[in-house]
Amino acid sequence: MTGVARARWVPVALVGVAAVWGATFVVVKDAVELYPLYGFLALRFAIAVVALVVILPSSLARMRVSVLGVGVLAGLLLAAGYIFQTWGLEDTSASKAAFLTGLFVVMTPLLQAILLRRRPGAATLAGVVLAFAGLWLLSGGGAGGWTVGDTRVVLCALAYSLHMIVLGGPGRSHDSRPLTLVQLATVAVVCGAISIATEPVGLPRDGSVWVALVVTGVFASAMAFAIQTYAQRHLSPTKTALILITEPAFGGIFGWIAGERLGVGGAVGAALILGGMVVAELLGGPPTQAGERVALEASVEGPPAPLAVDSD
Repeated sequence: MTGVARARWVPVALVGVAAVWGATFVVVKDAVELYPLYGFLALRFAIAVVALVVILPSSLARMRVSVLGVGVLAGLLLAAGYIFQTWGLEDTSASKAAFLTGLFVVMTPLLQAILLRRRPGAATLAGVVLAFAGLWLLSGGGAGGWTVGDTRVVLCALAYSLHMIVLGGPGRSHDSRPLTLVQLATVAVVCGAISIATEPVGLPRDGSVWVALVVTGVFASAMAFAIQTYAQRHLSPTKTALILITEPAFGGIFGWIAGERLGVGGAVGAALILGGMVVAELLGGPPTQAGERVALEASVEGPPAPLAVDSD
């Protein structure tokens, strides 16, 4: 695949990931009402590990010691995101949690500029503003006073942002297949340990839970995170965050199709989120091959002295 074709198809594949995550939201919600949450996550990511090895045997064959450090770090950040979000939901509303989780679309450009020394372009920043406004509308405005749960969800957003920074920085110098495998295994181990310590031990007995586990393990975890890890070899963390913020928009759309009420504010919010992604993608333009090489070199050798503008 040529560089131009890759620049066009990688964002499309990442949009597909956001759509899958949005579509499986109801499935996960129903499953965790029947089975403990951390046990569900542990089994989901354990299934994902097996699925990735079966679908991509090279993910194990290409494993190198150098991948382990970056992979475990990315996996710990990913697990932290799930944990803080779940913990936060104990003390805040779902709509407010959705809004606060979406702060990663604002945090990521800042962290990208500070840690990777790659400043997002004007079109991407405009897309971030549109997407953030849309998220605010879609979540109902995040009304209510500040709670400890809100703080935990903000930490979730920070963990997700740092996860994208790791994949878009040092992660670029590693093969995406074993890197994905290490991430998935790390999340499975962390969630499994929490489940053993805090929840009843035992396998699910309900068939619908197993269906949810297989669907989320194979499609929403193994395939989705493999695509994200690969995509971040070619997209900046900010562009990745902007595309993945469409997940709640897709969730709202699929919920509306299933009979849930979206409302005018929700519909406008979903449109703004999708519009923000389109603005960044169409006006930002694809990264040049030279730009990709500079970004890769910066992630491997350290940040350059000047603050470069990222074409993503």
